Amino acid sequence: MRPLVLIGVILGVLGIAALAVPSFTFFTSERVVDAGFFTIDISRPHTIVFNPLVGGIALAAGIVLTILGLRTVSD
Repeated sequence: MRPLVLIGVILGVLGIAALAVPSFTFFTSERVVDAGFFTIDISRPHTIVFNPLVGGIALAAGIVLTILGLRTVSD
């Protein structure tokens, strides 16, 4: 597969994913108290927000790169 087509497809898929899923939340656990057998753990949420503009630009760039990669130059 041509490199431009591969990069274009990857950018297109990432752009579609960024537009379909606007935010991603994951949790981390932190130990607050550790006194012998007594422990207290808390879970903290962390949210990553994807800007829809960036997803649209990635999708458009992926389409352009895929089209440019598929063009054949005849000599």
